[in-house]
Amino acid sequence: QVQLVESGGGLVQPGGSLRLSCAASGNIRSIIIMGWYRQAPGKQRELVANISRSGRTNYADSVKGRFTISRDNAKKTLYLQMNGLKPEDTAVYYCNCRPDYPGSYWGQGTQVTVSS
Repeated sequence: QVQLVESGGGLVQPGGSLRLSCAASGNIRSIIIMGWYRQAPGKQRELVANISRSGRTNYADSVKGRFTISRDNAKKTLYLQMNGLKPEDTAVYYCNCRPDYPGSYWGQGTQVTVSS
């Protein structure tokens, strides 16, 4: 089993920045990819960014150039640095990990609100 705990969300003005953190524990050796997803009210959950075991990253087109996904392996923590935030970035952000077996794990989510 893997446990994920997100933190770092909050209220920020347009153009501002936030850094989300996801602390992982449990059988993390099984993880092959981790990522951040988000879901706004009335919308489907969408991939924001992910990073593979080897460190390869990919991003949704809507966040390229503004968001950066990274890891601190020693701290077993995943990060999402979000710069140049826009109101349309407002959503609940979820940490996700995919193991080397069927299924996936999700954190509880952290709210990001971008508003004046």
